Amino acid sequence: MQDLRRDMMNNINENVKQIKENIGQVIIGKGHVIELVLNALINKGHILLESVPGTGKTMLAKSFAASISATFKRIQFTPDVLPSDVTGIQFFNPKEQDFQLRPGPVMTNILLADEINRATPRTQSSLLEVMEERQVTIDGETRKLPIPFIVIATQNPIESQQGTFPLPEAQMDRFFVQIDLGYPSLEEEKEIMRTYRTGNPIDTIKAVFTKEQIEQMQQDVQAVKISEDVEDYLVRIVHATRNSQDVEVGVSPRGTLALMKAVQGRAYISGRNFVTPEDIKFMAPFVLPHRLVLTMDGSLKKTNKQVIKEILTSVSVPVEAGAVN
Repeated sequence: MQDLRRDMMNNINENVKQIKENIGQVIIGKGHVIELVLNALINKGHILLESVPGTGKTMLAKSFAASISATFKRIQFTPDVLPSDVTGIQFFNPKEQDFQLRPGPVMTNILLADEINRATPRTQSSLLEVMEERQVTIDGETRKLPIPFIVIATQNPIESQQGTFPLPEAQMDRFFVQIDLGYPSLEEEKEIMRTYRTGNPIDTIKAVFTKEQIEQMQQDVQAVKISEDVEDYLVRIVHATRNSQDVEVGVSPRGTLALMKAVQGRAYISGRNFVTPEDIKFMAPFVLPHRLVLTMDGSLKKTNKQVIKEILTSVSVPVEAGAVN
């Protein structure tokens, strides 16, 4: 049994290495981002990318779809996009003299929702309902979405006040992680220039995962163990967000579950079958900040990420669990 477990972990390490190398041909210097997206994928979670234009958000989504032999679709959100443009419509076919269902772009494995905050609240809600229910209902006909299914949504922070409709806090809570891609370093940008000088490397990407393997990983990650000490540490961090004087609305129970799954995912991707406090400290800045609502006074002094950083510093780490790490 132990040998079988060791072989499975070796396979996981090899698979993670392959997908990082594969996507690393397209997205330079973002190994941790690739791991975060893979973590979301195996936990059936959705991703919110917040970064300036041109930092590789679309390429990241496309290269992930190509790496797992999955379908990919993109919606460019604007104020005139309707809910039916997202979910699909029933239309009358004059040739057949009958109504037919035309599914929307949500019927895919990886959906890029580009500039989601440019859509009206009604259209945003139609997508977020699909994200939660993983099914779409059009004129009374319900269809399940393909497996796997994740949404990679983007927001452009530099145009947050120009014709946009910011996502309400309740809808932000639906995203598993929020990731800021940021700018590349000097050396990374030189490498990007060399890589793209003779063509687009995404054209040469080959699938290294099958959808069946992803489904198996989605089941296996749930078996990653969390000791009671580490559970207590995780919950104390969540409760600290609710008791902070800078926070008006703390992390919800949905956020607690998201952090639990995220740390299981990080341990699994690292080839371990147990969670350490270090997993929690690493994942919390990606899972928790977008779930906070700061007080008026708190928002003038700090960002959501700074509040989480302070909480991680103030909550004591379990000694025995830390020794395991």
